[in-house]
Amino acid sequence: MKEIISIIRMNKMNETKEALSRAGYPAMLCKKVNGRGKKMINMDILEDLIEGKEISSPEVLETITEKGRLIAKRLLTIVAPDEDVKKIVNIIIEINQTNNMGDGKIFVSPIEDAIRVRTDETGELAI
Repeated sequence: MKEIISIIRMNKMNETKEALSRAGYPAMLCKKVNGRGKKMINMDILEDLIEGKEISSPEVLETITEKGRLIAKRLLTIVAPDEDVKKIVNIIIEINQTNNMGDGKIFVSPIEDAIRVRTDETGELAI
């Protein structure tokens, strides 16, 4: 079993949830989170902006406005059998990839065991 944790844009959550459900993966946890990537502001670009030079790239403008600010995202968690991980990850990428900064991250970690509290089922039966 694996845990798939993805951090995605807020506006992509419904589309991601629907695509995963259609593919047979309706079980998930989701919560609102705030965070930021490691991209830091380029002071040369900021000086160009102050001097009135045109800045046309949305990615550049994002680096200027995002300095230190935490951005609202969604954290989506799915526990799945090993053989389903690649398909789930591909669905998440397909829906969320815009080739712009902030598309998100996906982390995959092993899960040692799972227990369904109601029935005491363990392992993949519990998921």
